Amino acid sequence: MITMFIACAAAAGCFAALHYGVHLGTGWSVFASLSAFVAVQATVGVRLRRSIKAVMDEVQRIMLDGREKIDAKVRRWQFRPPGSIKAAQLEIERDTRAFTLEALKATEKLRKLKHWMPFLERQIATAQFQLRWILKDFDKVDELLPKALVVGPEMTAMKIARMQMRGEPIEAIRKVYDKAAKRARYNGNVLVDACFSWILVNRGLVDDAFKVLTAALKNSDNQFLKANHEHLMNNRVTHFTNAGFGEQWYSLFLEEPKVKTQKQRPVYR
Repeated sequence: MITMFIACAAAAGCFAALHYGVHLGTGWSVFASLSAFVAVQATVGVRLRRSIKAVMDEVQRIMLDGREKIDAKVRRWQFRPPGSIKAAQLEIERDTRAFTLEALKATEKLRKLKHWMPFLERQIATAQFQLRWILKDFDKVDELLPKALVVGPEMTAMKIARMQMRGEPIEAIRKVYDKAAKRARYNGNVLVDACFSWILVNRGLVDDAFKVLTAALKNSDNQFLKANHEHLMNNRVTHFTNAGFGEQWYSLFLEEPKVKTQKQRPVYR
């Protein structure tokens, strides 16, 4: 908004100076004022985009550094196992929470720019929605969701996963899914297909899940969707699983990953 005001002021000032100050013709004065308007918009826009990119790069760096530290810790545990798997999981959760909160704090730097760009508030909400999701702060997630830009399969999958958590009607979830399916590219909606079909199976709507996967496979060759489609086609509902998607699936928090513990073999001497 401020950018538009400054650009309009610059254009008006340019027109007045040229038309009334140096008595330039109306046509040339209008042309020059429009050029001034565009130049101010472009200059301020470039500066704002650089500022926004700097903040988002900082957020991304914080998240990447945090994950790298966790990965390094996990690698160390492969050679020197922790006292217990539960303690290790809690430590990872604490570390993840710490660097996610740091990234969340960094996004607040964007607020001082929101008066310059009318749609920046929605970008802030989108970034904070994703970070709050990682923290499982679902009260804040629900508060941010109406403001966030639900674009891309990850955001869409989060939205329908949250709708499932809240027990919303299946038709409301289907509307969100159908909208995403219509604009999806080949293999571009796999996570959303997997999520929605799981919700249908979870609610006992197995036939609907089969139809969804049948339609989804016309726009995808994903092996895990194919496997689930075959399980439902052959009445093997208990074999239906999204575990093959790994962290991408479990990050939606609809299921907990199954941790296999190895029994220690007795050592005879």
